Amino acid sequence: MSPRPPPVFRPASARRPPGMRSASARPRPRPLGKVANVTTANTIKGIYEVLDDRFVTGRCTNGDGRLEILHAGSRWAEGPLYVPAWRQLIWSDIPNDRILRWDEPTGTVGVLRTPVGNTNGNTLDREGRLISCEQGNRRVTRTEHDGSVTVLADRYDGRRLNSPNDAVVRSDGSVWFSDPDFGILSDYEGHRAESEIGACHVYRLDPVTGEVRLAADGFDGPNGVVFSADERQLYVSDSRAARIRVFDVRDDGTLTDGKTFAEAKDGVHFDNIRFDDEGRLWAAALDDGVHCYDPDGTLIGRLLIPERVSNLTFGGPKNNRLFITASTSLYSLMMSVTGAPRIQRHR
Repeated sequence: MSPRPPPVFRPASARRPPGMRSASARPRPRPLGKVANVTTANTIKGIYEVLDDRFVTGRCTNGDGRLEILHAGSRWAEGPLYVPAWRQLIWSDIPNDRILRWDEPTGTVGVLRTPVGNTNGNTLDREGRLISCEQGNRRVTRTEHDGSVTVLADRYDGRRLNSPNDAVVRSDGSVWFSDPDFGILSDYEGHRAESEIGACHVYRLDPVTGEVRLAADGFDGPNGVVFSADERQLYVSDSRAARIRVFDVRDDGTLTDGKTFAEAKDGVHFDNIRFDDEGRLWAAALDDGVHCYDPDGTLIGRLLIPERVSNLTFGGPKNNRLFITASTSLYSLMMSVTGAPRIQRHR
C-alpha cells in the first residue's frame, strides 16, 4: 500500500497574517494559518498551504509532511549550511555570537566556534572551506582546513563594509555577498555604528586579485543571494523593499540592470532564498513562513512554520532535506524535491 500523502491546506483566499513586526521586538512563536496538531514533542504535521496546483503536481507537498524540531534555544537563528563532509548542519546564533552544529548521525548539538563576530550567512567554496559573513566584524572570512581564519573582504574603496549578510560562491571561485546595514543599527546583532559607505550594495570578490567590486546597487536592504543553475542569473532578496530582484550575468562577470522577480504583499518581507533542482525558488518570508515560487515568479505554495523564518537550505545525503532557521529554533523537513547544488562545475 502506498503511503498516505501528508495533509495540505487549501485556503479560501490567499490572505496572509498581519505584517512583520520590528526585529527589535522578537514576538513569541505563534502558529501561522492552519498548522496541524503537534504529534510529538518535536514534530509538527501538516504544514503545507497550496496556492497553485503546481505546488502539488511538482511534488512540493510530498515527503512525510513532518516538520521536525532539531534544536531550540538560539536567540536568533540564521545562516544554515549543510556540510556534506561532516554530515552536519551548522547555523549561526547571531546575538549569542556563536556557530552551532547539529550532527546528522547522532542528532547531537554542540558549539562549533565562539566568538564569531556575530556571523550571519555561511557557505562553502569549491575546496569545501567555510565562507562566513561576520556582520559584527563587518567582514567576509574563510576558515581554512587547519582552522585558521583568512579575511577575504572588509572594505570597499577604502571604506569599511556595513555588515555582510549572505554569500554565494560561483563556479569560477568568485564570492558574491550582500552588505546591508542590519548589523550596525544596534548592538543586538552586531555593533552600532555609522555606515562609511552610505548605502547597501551587493559585491563581487575577485578570486584571483582579491579585489572587491560593486556588483549591484539600488537596494534598501539586500539580503539573500543565489545563482540560477546555469549561473546566468543572480537573484537577490531585498528585505526592506519586500521584493526579489534578478540580474543577468554577463560573460565578464558584471551584471545587467535588475528586474523584479517577485514582490511580497501585506507587510511580508523576504529574508534568504534557495533554489531546488526544478528551478523553483524557496524564500524565507519571516512571519509568513516559507514561500515557494515557480520559475515564472508565481507564488504556488507556502510552508507554515510556527516561528519567524530567517533562512533555509537544502542538505542531507540526497540533498532532499530542507533545513529552516526560525527565531529560536532549527527545523527540518524531508522533501520529495531536491535542492540545487550550491556550486556548479566551472564553465
